[in-house]
Amino acid sequence: MTPLEKISGLESKNIPTGCVLTIGNFDGVHLGHQEIIHAAAEMASRNATKLVVMTFDPHPLAVIHPDRSPGILTPPALKHQLFSDLGVDCHVVLKATRETLSLSAEDFVRRFLVEAIRPLAVVEGEDFNFGAGRAGSVQTLLDMAPHHDFEVLVVPAKKIDIPDGQTVRVSSTMIRYMLGSGRVADAAMALGRPYRLIGQICPGRGRGKQLGFPTLNMKRPDQLLPAEGVYAGYVQLADDPEDLCRVAGAVPAVFSLGQARTFGDEHPPLIEAHALAENGDRLKGRSMAMDFVRRLRSQHKFASPEQLTRQIKRDCEKARNILGAP
Repeated sequence: MTPLEKISGLESKNIPTGCVLTIGNFDGVHLGHQEIIHAAAEMASRNATKLVVMTFDPHPLAVIHPDRSPGILTPPALKHQLFSDLGVDCHVVLKATRETLSLSAEDFVRRFLVEAIRPLAVVEGEDFNFGAGRAGSVQTLLDMAPHHDFEVLVVPAKKIDIPDGQTVRVSSTMIRYMLGSGRVADAAMALGRPYRLIGQICPGRGRGKQLGFPTLNMKRPDQLLPAEGVYAGYVQLADDPEDLCRVAGAVPAVFSLGQARTFGDEHPPLIEAHALAENGDRLKGRSMAMDFVRRLRSQHKFASPEQLTRQIKRDCEKARNILGAP
């Protein structure tokens, strides 16, 4: 497979004109995003042209309303790898600035589509908005397309049935809500894969080792954290964080997010992983990925370290059953 080309800005001559283009933030690269990209890929294949994805960095809200900026679901390296896995040919990253985000919808189309890329077609979800105040919509694209010689394909929103009986529309906002509620299994359904945190390994306080359950500790990453609690999942280590974007988590583990209240409330929240493999304490690397499969319980303050140890044993046994680990 040819490596996915990443291009910063629109000045590069490597951006293929006459391509099939889709534009968005694509945070999460969830099932809805995947349907848009699959539809764009099919159109590109039929027309023997390239598939280009254009994203903005940082998230537009981080520029316009920093206080309302959403937590990041997929860091740039992971997003780029997911695009590659979906068959994208070229990933164009534009810097989000107040100037670019204040363009009218019509000026946005002229500047970024007509003048810079000249696409054969633009593929978007039905809720796509762009331009100042998000005034542009897919209807704006449909109205402008005949005047600028490109087609528009609108992809319906993706809906899924979750275990509580609800049918929900897949969106990055919904996934953030699920994670914030600790519903990582529901989030995995919407993402099409477990939610993955990627961060640097940092020293811990050694409490887990003292209790007989050594942990790997992660420095808080620039990503949305699931709600405090204990989870079953998979852990992967590597020296290069970009390597963690190319491989699935391999070692079953129990995760703990939050304060170790049994030992006092003055300590900062921790992100810890206890590998369930026999040689889990020998895993090596400077970076760690955590794939969240299911929430086991909320955090509790136990009356003694012995009570905490008994609960951790129960957590590990439950996680083994969920993950099918020996």
